[in-house]
Amino acid sequence: MSKVIIKKLSKNEFKEKGIQKWQIWTCEASTFPWEYTDKESCYILEGYVDIELENGDKLSIGPGDFVVFPKGLKCVWHVQKAIKKHFIFD
Repeated sequence: MSKVIIKKLSKNEFKEKGIQKWQIWTCEASTFPWEYTDKESCYILEGYVDIELENGDKLSIGPGDFVVFPKGLKCVWHVQKAIKKHFIFD
């Protein structure tokens, strides 16, 4: 399975991807299991999340992070501070 990609985007990359036109998802502080049935790309606008992967690895994401979750990934989301993100599925 491919890995989760986390990176910062330049203003040009943000524009080129059309992120501002993507849907927005929000979630209050909570913990829940999640499985990606499709590849998801997202851009974090607000909030902080710790993500626990099936293999035990842990990732943290926050404002300004561009994240790509591979199809088939199973994880647990620990939303530390209410999150708001743009997202799109491929």
